[in-house]
Amino acid sequence: MLDYMLMPFRRYADFSGRSRRMEFWSFALLNIIVMAVITAIVLATSGSFAAFTDSGNGMMSAYSSLLFGSAGMLYAIWWLATIVPNVAVTVRRFHDRDMSGWWYLGVVVLSMIPLIGMLVGLAFLVLMLLPGTPGANRFGPDPKDPSGTEVFA
Repeated sequence: MLDYMLMPFRRYADFSGRSRRMEFWSFALLNIIVMAVITAIVLATSGSFAAFTDSGNGMMSAYSSLLFGSAGMLYAIWWLATIVPNVAVTVRRFHDRDMSGWWYLGVVVLSMIPLIGMLVGLAFLVLMLLPGTPGANRFGPDPKDPSGTEVFA
């Protein structure tokens, strides 16, 4: 599974081909784990949740120190390191469903519209959960069966 978690980094800016569900969801799990670790580090070094219960003027400074402090910059570094692999693995996942990667741009734009964004997000989740098309499609061979079905042709 660790191999699938790191595969998007090896195929860093490869927007062609197909990616299995295992690769997409393993990379998503890696992002969740890293963000949880970063959150633990930020909370351990920046203070506690008690700073956010204060209703005084210190509330804004608590948020800014949490997000933009030296430890909070870890969020930005991780985001910058993973933005291209995230987009690339998502585009390849769309390719696995025999859909153009440009659908992802539509998902991003439509998700910014209130209410419609919730429906688009749900549709995106369903698309990422569905299996890819069996056999080769216009974007390449089946990643689950790299030997292909051309053996019997």
